[in-house]
Amino acid sequence: MSAVRLTVREAAFKVFQHFGVDRLFGNPGSTELPMLKAMPFPYVMGLNEAVVVGMADGYARASGKPALVNLHSSAGTGHSLGNLFTAWKNNTPVVVTAGQQARSILPFDPFLFAERPTEFPRPYVKYAVEPARAEDVPLALARAFAIAITPPMGPVFVSIPVDDWDRECDMPALPDLTLRTMADPAGIARIASLLNEAKNPALVIGTAAANSGAWQPAIRLAEKSGLSVWAAPYAAREVFPEDHPQFAGFLPAWRDKIRNLLAPHDAIIVVGAPVFTYHVEGTGPHWPEGAQLIALSDDPQHLAALPGGGGVLGDVAAALDTLADQATPRAFGGVSHTLKTPEPAMTAAHVLKRLAELRPANAVIVEESPTARGPVHDTLPITREGGFYTCASGGLGYSLPAAVGVALGQSDKVIAVLGDGAAMYTIQGLFSAQQEQADVSFIILNNAAYAALTGFSAEFGMNHVPGCDLTGLDFVKLAEAQGLPARKVDAVDTLDDALNWSLGHKGPSLLDVRIA
Repeated sequence: MSAVRLTVREAAFKVFQHFGVDRLFGNPGSTELPMLKAMPFPYVMGLNEAVVVGMADGYARASGKPALVNLHSSAGTGHSLGNLFTAWKNNTPVVVTAGQQARSILPFDPFLFAERPTEFPRPYVKYAVEPARAEDVPLALARAFAIAITPPMGPVFVSIPVDDWDRECDMPALPDLTLRTMADPAGIARIASLLNEAKNPALVIGTAAANSGAWQPAIRLAEKSGLSVWAAPYAAREVFPEDHPQFAGFLPAWRDKIRNLLAPHDAIIVVGAPVFTYHVEGTGPHWPEGAQLIALSDDPQHLAALPGGGGVLGDVAAALDTLADQATPRAFGGVSHTLKTPEPAMTAAHVLKRLAELRPANAVIVEESPTARGPVHDTLPITREGGFYTCASGGLGYSLPAAVGVALGQSDKVIAVLGDGAAMYTIQGLFSAQQEQADVSFIILNNAAYAALTGFSAEFGMNHVPGCDLTGLDFVKLAEAQGLPARKVDAVDTLDDALNWSLGHKGPSLLDVRIA
């Protein structure tokens, strides 16, 4: 008796179920309509494809599961590319399917087709394919999921012609995968020897450590071996409790400043991050002369780019646990990061300090406010695992929709700390927040400018930057037009009341906070 054949759509739904998919993020187009027939899970709609991918990225990072996205041929994929690039830099497992015109009319350059679909999203996906036959679509999807969730994780792309979904196919066998790779014991022994022989070692932790679940292993290792713990430049996740006495602070993306801050240390272990991420040119050594450095990461690119020192490839969380077993006990003798208490005023620092005091205990921070990154570090400590998400790429327009995805991926209150310029990139994500009733407090730090650019202009000897004045934006009206309750805050004596209102509101709300 022959096996029962399925439609490509039915087989695809089984692939999605196998890999834990429980919703589809998308903005529907004509070449995707057959995929949406009889969907077995909810559809999360965004009004722009950048919003769609941002939500999916936040959901995948918060839930720990791969997220499924559907885009529309070339135009929709093009709209998504900024946040697809961010998903690549975030190492987020996002599986993107994109509609393609029917195979029979592809030779005639039809309306709304993708001429070279697999080339368009590259190089910022791990895998891109348009299957040669309709029957190959389910297997291509299974392979895409496997590649997306293999460390270092990242987005993948599958282009699917519109007439494939109703074709018949055989159901492929689906693998049960264990994908994390242990570091070589000899490599871990090298790191342990360096730590145990050092007088004043430091641990520098980056995003990949959080992606591997290294929060508790890092704490155990640091406390046992007396390490000073630094956040790597532009870490896009929580890396260590920022109120812990052994947390030393945040490394900037400047080579000379990194050397100066790490100067007291004779051994430096960098985990889950490049050595190092820079924002401006620099000269001289990448770390203090006389100090030894070893990097540990699940990303071979971090090690291939090492400017000297040593490297060990493997799962960060498991390696830190093993290192803690091999570490020699040592008392901590470093300097702790000091939080600041700014004077009451309508400044980012004071607003964030009050937010830190009033937030729910388990609230999750999603941040995209480049001007306020320093005040965030100084006044808003991240103290829980899974408590912080931001954009590793530096591209704006990620965190507003990502906050919606994070809220859908876990149950705690989400606080989106956004600059006014950053929020405008994907402001239509507020509509998705309202539709999904995502439990997000959107806090817009509105300084009426792209102030990060004007502040950075001194690096290039400039005293004026054109195109940075954002005067006139009214986020209360923008929010209310999309169904969200919102308030404007422009005085210190109304700040706490407004914060309490937003943080206590179940569902999405917005504060337009006018800061100096």
